[in-house]
Amino acid sequence: MAGARPRVLDLFSCSGGAGKGYEWAGFEVDGCDIADRPRYPFPYHRGDALEYLAHLIRTGDIDRYTLVHASPPCQAGCALTVGTNHSQGWGGTHEDLVAPTRALLDQTGLPYVIEQPNGRAKIRKDLSLCGEMFGLGVLRHRNFELGRWAVARPAHPKHRGYVRGHRHGVRREGPYVAAYGKGGGKATVPEMQAAMGITWTDVHEELTEAIPPAYTKWIGTAFTTARQEVIV
Repeated sequence: MAGARPRVLDLFSCSGGAGKGYEWAGFEVDGCDIADRPRYPFPYHRGDALEYLAHLIRTGDIDRYTLVHASPPCQAGCALTVGTNHSQGWGGTHEDLVAPTRALLDQTGLPYVIEQPNGRAKIRKDLSLCGEMFGLGVLRHRNFELGRWAVARPAHPKHRGYVRGHRHGVRREGPYVAAYGKGGGKATVPEMQAAMGITWTDVHEELTEAIPPAYTKWIGTAFTTARQEVIV
């Protein structure tokens, strides 16, 4: 329909950090998460994200969407988990859903975004974003694989200082807060909310997993701009 807003499917949606950014970029948003997310600010399907995506493909309902965003579980490859496991001599026991997620996304025929933190997750790092790019109070580096579309990589500005808190037995002050874990100078819930621009949830676990909406606002805006340039 002429004038209709583009619609994004937000898989593994958690508390809605990604979804909120896409809304700010002009998208309608539908989520899917296996956990109960009463604070998620958009309509969402509670269930297994890959099963739901496969269902949408089978029924043709995937055609309602312009873009698919997926943030599959990343504990097997994220830098914090890998470093901790290595230091303790532990093996990797976490589930890695990146490859099966990508396989289904390829079946949709739609442009897509796969988001992962820094670490060993096996995605193309087509785009890397950092809180300093948006004047945020967190660094929270995230990498994005872009399927069926592309955008120029923005410059990564120099960090203005340290992340506040204890690390390797040393206490440092800095302009950024540590939005993960507890103790050791880690951010409080209000500090995480303010640093990431997230106001609709005050659940600690959801905030530690969320990406700042500024990231997907930038991605969503870049995507719609690229589409308009192709049409013109």
